[in-house]
Amino acid sequence: MRVSRNKAPSRAGRTRPPVPRALVALVATAALALTGACTGGGDAPTWQDGSGAEAEPSPKAQATITEPAADATDVPASTGVVFTATGAVETTVELTDAAGNAVEGEVTADGSQFLPASQLAWDTAYTATVTVTGDDDKTTTVSHSFRTMAEPANQVRVSSFLGDGNVVGVAMPLILRFSRDIPQDQRDDVQRRLSVRTEPAQEGVWYWVSPTEVQFRPKEYWQAGTKLFYKAQTGGLPMGDGWYGRNDLTIDAEVGSALIMTVDNATKKMTVTKDGQTIKEIPVSLGKPKTPSSSGTMIVMEKLKETVFDTYEELGPEEGYRTDIEYAQRLTWGGEFIHAAPWSVADQGVRNVSHGCINMSVANAEWLFNQTKVGDPVTVKGTEVQLVNGNGWTIWNLSWDELIAGSALPYEPPTADSPSTDTDTDTDTDGGSAAGDGQ
Repeated sequence: MRVSRNKAPSRAGRTRPPVPRALVALVATAALALTGACTGGGDAPTWQDGSGAEAEPSPKAQATITEPAADATDVPASTGVVFTATGAVETTVELTDAAGNAVEGEVTADGSQFLPASQLAWDTAYTATVTVTGDDDKTTTVSHSFRTMAEPANQVRVSSFLGDGNVVGVAMPLILRFSRDIPQDQRDDVQRRLSVRTEPAQEGVWYWVSPTEVQFRPKEYWQAGTKLFYKAQTGGLPMGDGWYGRNDLTIDAEVGSALIMTVDNATKKMTVTKDGQTIKEIPVSLGKPKTPSSSGTMIVMEKLKETVFDTYEELGPEEGYRTDIEYAQRLTWGGEFIHAAPWSVADQGVRNVSHGCINMSVANAEWLFNQTKVGDPVTVKGTEVQLVNGNGWTIWNLSWDELIAGSALPYEPPTADSPSTDTDTDTDTDGGSAAGDGQ
């Protein structure tokens, strides 16, 4: 906005009659008397604008736009409007394109930034306007125009394991993947653009599993029936070394029933609970001493009604095998599954004979397969080896403090005033699956 100031009229070409010295002395004395009255108490003096009329006092509310700078060019398409407002009882922010069309968005919870609901268009002019009103009912308006950068050649794809409408288990982490490593010094900026809203509200935190993957996990298992809404506002966001986010992402999903599986090596049994009630105990055979099953909390990552386990490449021609498998549920990337094993029924509940998987009868494996969801937890206890972090979705093997330490931002517990917003955008999902190998 152009701000104009009134200039004093030019004295060129004007003459003034001479003023008698006595009059000059009188004027000076009056000025001193006025000064003495002001410093001695009483009502404050009334300011005037030089014409003899009383001047309007300045509005109490003032605003400043700090980013983007006025008339800035090459602005990232992820930009928000950063502003300060003082003395304001009401603040409105508007962002419009050159045609005057308003850009949807919201002011962040701390009241410092207007964040568009989706990335701005490349190489496009916009105008940001902030209007503040004070308790004197007077308003101040400031505006900045700027232009976004041209579309960059180097763009990072952001994808979600989950898609809209998925129903998952109570241990399911919210997983976002990037098509390129995110440098350490850029992860805080990326994480600021990630948000999660749940109904009911539950405490959780983002954890960087690797330079290309970040997961959100609640402090405790999700409550059954939780509605999940999460968003990555990463389109156009600088991601280091001249790379920018390619897309925004919004996912709506849901947590189903609380199905929890616990396997005790001492008893060779799996206990299955649903919403807090035990619904079945299943005899199992775990990994034999040479190929033990992992102890720890794993998550069902993939379900395959029929598949083939082929371990010849891994184990060689002497110990390798190729076997048709039914009702397989993947627990690790390394090849640990729950599955039907009709060849080991006599050993189930008695001794461990598998190559690391959880063996059960065909009937029990089919029953369990029909009960479970991706995201259901499986905790194995008492075996010879511990689950290796990263071998599957192992985020539940981390303590809460370890989880917080893996965040790129200082952790702030949620409050009653935490934002609860969600905007539908196009989704870019990548379910992902891997072939099985294990028995």
